[in-house]
Amino acid sequence: MIIDSQVHAYEANTPARPWHSVPNWPPHVTGNEMVAAMDAVGVDGAIFISSFSMYRFDASYAVEVQRAHPGRFGIVKPVDPDDPAVADVIAAWKATPGTVGIRIMLPKESGREATDLGIDRILRAAVVHDFPVNILCWDNLEVGRTIIDRHPETRFILDHLGILQPRVPPAPAEPWADLSKVLDLARRPNVVIKVSGACTLSKQPYPFPDIWDPLARVFDAWGFERCLWGTDWTRAFAVVNYEQAVTPFLQTDRLSAAERAMLMGGACARAYGWSPRRDA
Repeated sequence: MIIDSQVHAYEANTPARPWHSVPNWPPHVTGNEMVAAMDAVGVDGAIFISSFSMYRFDASYAVEVQRAHPGRFGIVKPVDPDDPAVADVIAAWKATPGTVGIRIMLPKESGREATDLGIDRILRAAVVHDFPVNILCWDNLEVGRTIIDRHPETRFILDHLGILQPRVPPAPAEPWADLSKVLDLARRPNVVIKVSGACTLSKQPYPFPDIWDPLARVFDAWGFERCLWGTDWTRAFAVVNYEQAVTPFLQTDRLSAAERAMLMGGACARAYGWSPRRDA
């Protein structure tokens, strides 16, 4: 089965469910539209990460979509380190059908230290409820690494290769500048890595042939059983469409059949303890 480790779906911006911010994304990519895009390219299921930029810590739309498509999505919610009751929030999320994890947002501009007490509360609760923690710490890997080392009992999923990725073309002058830091993180046994949004780092047009040499170093360091392929659609929409983010991984000769199966589904199912069911 093919499982996309990161997608974002959302409704149009309306007073009934207003967006917190308005990114350069399509005006809507509903759950039904996301399923149609997945079906068109043979993706069986996806980890639906509730959009932080639009909905912040409100994952109610993700819950609605999972209820409508219970076999196609496992859902992940960003949680708030500044909420003193965040452990209760995580407990309630665990009791919600279809939930497979939580997420913490640690970009450099957040200003959070590795010793942040709210982060500690979240990570302790994640262990209690057996949730993997998706950690966004691109351009802030030193803080992310320290947090991972401080909490060896917590299961982490490193978002987006740990590398800052553009929302619009072109790719940065040195898109893989932090690769050595990412490879060093592979020595931590309590973290796996999302190979998501990789196509946005390409300096060449579709099918993005220049991503494969740096990705080979990721695969060698982390092992395919710890690498979770994903598109990061719709955040990546201004750079690639959904089909363009999927097809290069299906068609490349740089992956064996066994490697592709693990990268594009097996590792994700292991990390989240979830697999899609089209008959649900």
